[in-house]
Amino acid sequence: MSQFLLRTLRWPLDAARKLYHAVVDLSAHPAAVPLLALVAFTESIFFPIPPDAMLIPMSVARPRRALYYAGVCLAASIAGAGIGYWLGAAAMDSVGQQIVALYGLQEKLEQMFLWYKDWDAWIVMIAGFTPIPYKLITLSAGAAHVDLGVFFLASILSRGARFFLVAGLLMAWGERAAHFIERHFDTLTLIFAALLVGVALLSLH
Repeated sequence: MSQFLLRTLRWPLDAARKLYHAVVDLSAHPAAVPLLALVAFTESIFFPIPPDAMLIPMSVARPRRALYYAGVCLAASIAGAGIGYWLGAAAMDSVGQQIVALYGLQEKLEQMFLWYKDWDAWIVMIAGFTPIPYKLITLSAGAAHVDLGVFFLASILSRGARFFLVAGLLMAWGERAAHFIERHFDTLTLIFAALLVGVALLSLH
């Protein structure tokens, strides 16, 4: 019985790991740029793997194009955010809830709604840079009817800062930066998010 439970628990982790490596492998595909855009677009709606998995190896391989790749990520991610927002606003009780349930994000969804009450668009800008799944942000923003223009502005600022910061580090330090980012990505994003919170608090006083 215990072995069965271990295998059952291990399967989603193994599947996620395989999917992650499959996305990384796409960075060497001849059509890597449109595939990067596809990953960034769908990650804003339902796909579990962030485009950083492709952005990092592509930027290491061709550092002079790193900013271009970051721009592709940003444009596709914001386009997908529009779809995610619309799903949250128009179909949260059906499609949106299925996406949230698929990744076990129900409790985080409720937390997002509470944050919107206190922070409104600031939470979009802060959370969009962090490891919080961006799909959760887009869906919840639509469901909470966050102002659409403010949502897009906050998303552009946060996602742009994230992608271009990664690209800039890779342009400057190449593989050394790639290993550091992959190892400490969550910590780095949380530190930057804390800085954004500080700026938000200062703006309120």
